[in-house]
This record gives sequence, C-alpha cells and structure tokens, in this order.
Amino acid sequence: MTKELTNKEKTRAGWKQNPERVKRNILKIAMAEFARNGLSGAKIDEISAQTETSKRMIYYYFGDKEGLYARALEAAYEKVRDGESKLDLDDLPPREALARLVAFTFDHHRRNPDFIRMVMIENVHHADYLRQSEIIRDLNAGAISRLEALIARGEASGDFRPGVDATELHWQISALSVFNVSNRPTFSALFGKALYTRDGQDRLRDRAVAMILGDVCPSPLPRTSD
Repeated sequence: MTKELTNKEKTRAGWKQNPERVKRNILKIAMAEFARNGLSGAKIDEISAQTETSKRMIYYYFGDKEGLYARALEAAYEKVRDGESKLDLDDLPPREALARLVAFTFDHHRRNPDFIRMVMIENVHHADYLRQSEIIRDLNAGAISRLEALIARGEASGDFRPGVDATELHWQISALSVFNVSNRPTFSALFGKALYTRDGQDRLRDRAVAMILGDVCPSPLPRTSD
C-alpha cells in the first residue's frame, strides 16, 4: 500500500528538482534571522525550522553559518542594485532621473529594513565579509558607474553644476535613506512617530529628493540691484 505524502513532504520532493528556489527560500529566511539576531546570535536550527528544507541542505549549499551570512549579505545588495538597474534612468532627463533614483532608494530602504540591519551588522564586523565579496564590490562599482553616467549627462545639459562627485553623491543619498531606517526606534521614541506614518514618510522622501537636487543643480545667479 502506497504511503500518502504529507504536504511538506510533497513540497520537499518538488524542491529537489528546483535547487535555486530552495536557495532563495533559505536566503530569505536567513536574512531575517541575521537581521534580527546578528551573525553570532543567529541559529541554523532556527533558520532550518522556518524553511521547507533541511539543516543538512543548508550546510550543503552554503557550507557553514558564516558562508550563509556572507551569501545573504550579497543577496541583500543584489536586490537593491537590481532595482536600481530597472529604473531606466538613461531614458529620462537628468533631473528627473536623479529624482527617481533618490525616491527609489528612500522607498527601498524603508520597505526593506532587514537590508539596513544587515548593513549595520556588517559595520559591527568592520565590513570583514563585505570586503571579501567580489560580488558586492562589482555591484557597487556598477552603481557608481551608472551615477557617473547620469552626472555626466546632467553636467553636459547644464542641469547639474560642474564637479559633482559620484561617490559623494551616493553617500548623500545613502545617508538620508539609511538614517530613516537605522535610527527609527530612537528617533521615534524621542520625538514621536509622526514622521513614520505614511504621510510622514512621503514628506521625508520628497524632502530627500529636493535636498539632493538642490545640491547638484546650479545655484541661481544672485540678483543685482538696479
């Protein structure tokens, strides 16, 4: 008599034919676990219990906890850089393209707080794992290259002032977008939660866009007296 498979057994049986789906699921769960508990506090047993696969398969795909952490960090950066690459900035006028990039970054970070927590954890580790990753290095080099191309277009059209540095601009965009998430608990505890309502977040995003554009766009000429 054939034994009827449980739903979980059926799922696992199907996943054996789709290893990429298995790895994506593991990474999704692992990122949340690392973001919540850090590298030292995260447990493979906890991650395994929340996936549809086994602890053995986690070790098979990622080697050990540090290997899983490193790959989860890479996946977090891949997501944000992939989103940036799909903005079609080359098809937009420079000012509109930069505004879209800033708004995307702000919205991505507020909707993906685990990414910011992973970045914060990696800073605790002095960027040891990030520094070893060629994937993250290449992803971020590509982000700077795209920003350099946008700046060049803006300077050529007169939309941007001369001498805008891509790395400095990236820092400014990141600073506004990351602080909004990283310091939310302390800021809201001190000053209330008004800025973290939907309307408050939309206003902050619009201010971030205005601040960045205000910095890179040419200053108006001062008026001369008659």
